[in-house]
This record gives sequence, structure tokens and C-alpha cells, in this order.
Amino acid sequence: MSRKAINAKGAIAVGPYSHAIDAGETLYLSGQTPIDSNTGKLVEGDISAQTKQCFINLFNVLDAAGLKPEHVIKVNVFLTNMDNFRALNEVYEKQFTSPYPARTTIGVASLPLGAEVEIEMIAKKN
Repeated sequence: MSRKAINAKGAIAVGPYSHAIDAGETLYLSGQTPIDSNTGKLVEGDISAQTKQCFINLFNVLDAAGLKPEHVIKVNVFLTNMDNFRALNEVYEKQFTSPYPARTTIGVASLPLGAEVEIEMIAKKN
């Protein structure tokens, strides 16, 4: 099976990877850090601002694949400080409607470019 890459103007890759891979009925989105695609730099602000930017980037990738947030079935979140869990949830719950996608949140020592959060998703086509 060959990989069909999806790349979006409103997302940044900081390494040799595609924004997403279309695997037939499933779309695997690479992790997005809170990089503002207009400046190429991490968005300024707290964990809420960084989380919002991650979702902006991810939803741009979904859009490039012709999908919407309701197609997301699984989300993986990586946080450098688990004390930010509550603030992350406050932003997260506004991105989706119930029933929410399955989710895992993992505490990590560090993330690329000094980001405090990175988020990846899996979406399923109808």
C-alpha cells in the first residue's frame, strides 16, 4: 500500500513527515505543536493559547482532507506539565461535541521547539 500524504497550508511540519496520511477509511494526523503558520514560531501565551493553536493547525489538516472535527475518533495529547491538564480540558471541550473522541493524555519531559503541548488525531471517513 502506498501512502497518500495530506498537507495543509495552515499547519507546519518541523521534520520529515506529512501532516497526515490517508489510509483509506482512516486519516492519521501527525502531532501538531502550537506553531503559528503565519509566523513559523510558537504562539505566545499560556497553555490555553498553545492548545487552541494546536487545534487550529489540526483542523486545517482535517479541512485539507475534506473532513471536520466530528470525524475525529481518537486524540492523543502530550503535555510537558500535567498541572496544565485542567486548562487543556477547558479548551479541548470547546473543540468537539458530545460524544467526545476517545483520548489519551501523556506527560512528557519535553516537546519540539519548547512547546508545552502537542496533539495528534485519528479521523474516520464516513
